[in-house]
Amino acid sequence: MNKLYFKGLIVAIAAITGLSSCSKSKGPGVVEPTPTSKYVMITMSDNNLTKPGYATSFDAIPTGNVSNINSTSLQGMGMGGWRPFGNSLLKMFGSTANELGIERLTVNASNKVVSDKFLKALDNTTNGSGNFVVANATTGFYWDGSAPLKIQKFDPTALSRTGEIDLATAVNARGANEAGILYRSIGQKFLAVKGGKLYANITYAKTNGTQKGFWDDFYADVYIAVIDIATGTYEKTITIEDTGSIAYVNDNNMYSFDTNGDLYIVTQGRSALGGKSKIVRIKASETDIDKTWDLKMDDIMTGGKFVNIFATNGKIITVIPSTALTGGQAGNINFSEIWEYYTIDVATKTRTKINGVPKVTNPGAAFGTIKVDDKLLLRVNAPSANLNGYYQLNNDLTSASSLFNVTEGGSISGFYKITQ
Repeated sequence: MNKLYFKGLIVAIAAITGLSSCSKSKGPGVVEPTPTSKYVMITMSDNNLTKPGYATSFDAIPTGNVSNINSTSLQGMGMGGWRPFGNSLLKMFGSTANELGIERLTVNASNKVVSDKFLKALDNTTNGSGNFVVANATTGFYWDGSAPLKIQKFDPTALSRTGEIDLATAVNARGANEAGILYRSIGQKFLAVKGGKLYANITYAKTNGTQKGFWDDFYADVYIAVIDIATGTYEKTITIEDTGSIAYVNDNNMYSFDTNGDLYIVTQGRSALGGKSKIVRIKASETDIDKTWDLKMDDIMTGGKFVNIFATNGKIITVIPSTALTGGQAGNINFSEIWEYYTIDVATKTRTKINGVPKVTNPGAAFGTIKVDDKLLLRVNAPSANLNGYYQLNNDLTSASSLFNVTEGGSISGFYKITQ
C-alpha cells in the first residue's frame, strides 16, 4: 500500500510544485517513479453531531456535476472537515466511531481513501480533546482533556505521542482566588505555531459540565500563552481584549497566515450567536497582539460573529451574516443560507462583496476558502439553489464562478491535493 506520510513542509511543497513529466534518475540503474497527484474530496451526508459522510479520491479537479460516492470512497464519521499538512489529511475525529483524537487519511495503491492511523485522546468526552497543530514533520502539539493544564507533544510522521509540556504554573498565575472559575485548560480551543513559538489559549470557565470551556468565559478578555518550542518553556501570556470564545473546536481552526507571515485570529464572541466577535492579528516578526488593528463584527452588524478566515496579500476572505443570528433547533446560524462572502482590505477595512456567489450555509467545521493548484476556492453550499461545491475566485478577489458541483454524497466539506 502506498502510504502518504509527512515529508515536512519544504519537501511537501517541492513535491507539489516540482512535478516532472518524466521519471528521475537516482543513480546508475535506479529510476525514481514519477510522482502522481490525487485530489481528495469529503462531504458530510447528514447534519448531526457524528458528521457522517464520504472521502473520495479523484485523478484531476472535477468539473461540472460530480458524485462523491464511488468505489474509492471511504464512508465514515467526522467528515465535517480536516486540517491538511503537506501530503497528509488529518482530522480530529475518528472515521470508525467519531472518537476524539487525530486521524490520518491516506490514499492506497488502489486509489481508495483509507484511515491510515489514529492517535486516540485519553479523554473522549471533553470537547477539544484532539485539538492539534503541526510544527514540522517530527513535532506537533495537541490537547487532551485528561490533562487539561498540559499540552501533549506528538510525532506527526509516526502519529504517536512523544511527551508533554506542563503549564499549570502559567495557567494558575491568574485568578487563583476566583471562586467563580470552575474549569481551567490550555490549548483546548486554539493552538498555532509561528516563528518558533507555540501559541495556546488559556481557558478560564464558569462551568464544569459537558460543555466546559465553550461560551462560558469567566473573563471578558481572551488569554494566550506563548511557549518557546525549542526549549518547551513558557514565556508570557498575551491578551485579546473585550471578546470571548477564541474558537469552537473542530477542523476549521479559524486562523490564517497572510502571505507576509502575519497571523490573523478569529474570536467568536460572548455566546454561540456572537457579540464582541472580532479578528485580531499578530504581526510576522512579533509575539504580541497588534493593539493598533482589529476588525469588529459589531462595527458591521450588532451581534453576529465571524466563523472563518483566509488571509492573502493584505486581504481577508470571510463570510458575514446577512441577518441577525438565531439559535436552537429552528435557528438560522448553521444550515440557513444567510452567509455572504466578502473580501476585506486589511489596511482600510473596506469590505467588498464577492460577486457571482449566492448566500451560503455556515462552513462549520470546513474551511470556507482553500487554495488548490494556485486556485482560490470558496465552499458554496446553497441547497435551495441546488448548489454544493467550490467556486473559483478571480485574480482580484471580487467575483467567483462555479468550478464543480457535488450532486451525491452530502454537503461539501473539504477538497485537497496530495502527491503520491
